[in-house]
Amino acid sequence: MPSAFDSATVGGLTLPNRIVMAPMTRSRAYGPGHSPTSLMAEYYAQRASAGLIVTEGTQPSRIGQGYPNTPGLHSDEQSAAWREVTDAVHAAGGRIFAQLLHTGRIGHPVLIDGLDPVAPSAVAAKVSIFTPEGLKECVTPRTLTGGEVEQTLADFVAAAKNAIAAGFDGVEVHGANGYLVHQFLDPTTNLRTDGWGGSVDGRLRFAVELIRGIADAIGPQRTALRISPGNPYNDMSEPDPHATYLALAEALRPLGLAYLHMVETGDRDLTRKLRAEFGGLFMLNPRTAPGHTGPEHLVLVEDGTTDLLSYGALFLANPDLPQRLAAGGPFNAPDRARFYGGDERGFTDYPTLPELPA
Repeated sequence: MPSAFDSATVGGLTLPNRIVMAPMTRSRAYGPGHSPTSLMAEYYAQRASAGLIVTEGTQPSRIGQGYPNTPGLHSDEQSAAWREVTDAVHAAGGRIFAQLLHTGRIGHPVLIDGLDPVAPSAVAAKVSIFTPEGLKECVTPRTLTGGEVEQTLADFVAAAKNAIAAGFDGVEVHGANGYLVHQFLDPTTNLRTDGWGGSVDGRLRFAVELIRGIADAIGPQRTALRISPGNPYNDMSEPDPHATYLALAEALRPLGLAYLHMVETGDRDLTRKLRAEFGGLFMLNPRTAPGHTGPEHLVLVEDGTTDLLSYGALFLANPDLPQRLAAGGPFNAPDRARFYGGDERGFTDYPTLPELPA
């Protein structure tokens, strides 16, 4: 079996290692029209030693935004600004996928020009979110019409094309953590009876058509999906994740995608079944107990549980994470007070190993 430090092939890319920077919202897209900035280019380029970087969630449409200062990929202005990011990462020897995220019911009118958030069904999430006006409870979303579902699919495909034009090596769709794609998969948030809901196949339809549409537009080797079976985050309550996600993996198998990315929620049996059913390259964001640093997960590549490992907060705080994992540490602690918004502090000022004080 390979180790996490061996090379891997993702689509047409050769990764120097199997350690991936997971997507993380940072809310620092202060450029015009929620465009990325030079500071964001520096942040991602600092982490170019990752086998692969997956960006923060990036909205494919204005109404897909659910948090302040998150970037988009639905305008020429945004695409041009992302080119600075991809050029910086490639110049540093890295590889980078854009993550496309529509938050669905997780949102508020104050974030989207007074419009109501949209979702498969009018089921409110019992959570509060940050807005420019402070913490606010999520409102009841407006149910997407059939035509709007089709338009949302088209928005994702257009954003994927924008990503490739901006120099990204591929696209990962965020189908996890209680956002729009996940809302279609969950029978407690998808109450539709029009072919986009109801049966397992009906609930899978949005995700499968979305991934197929993007794969047709930019190539399956540049297309990936992130899922989080059974994850209760953002007020989700999936009653039977095994049935839903094994059927999803079976439907995705023939598409020849770059990878399937799973956020693990403690069910290692489902992890292994999903990998086997999908049949392609598998990426795992492993369940991490408080205080764990990451090296204990390297065995998951060696024992065949996964092909690739993604790390979030640990990569945020350690720009040279592959080097640190190989050495067994030491590891910088993430500055959680500066995760979202702000300036370079807690963003681009984490030291690398040679910069550590003696």
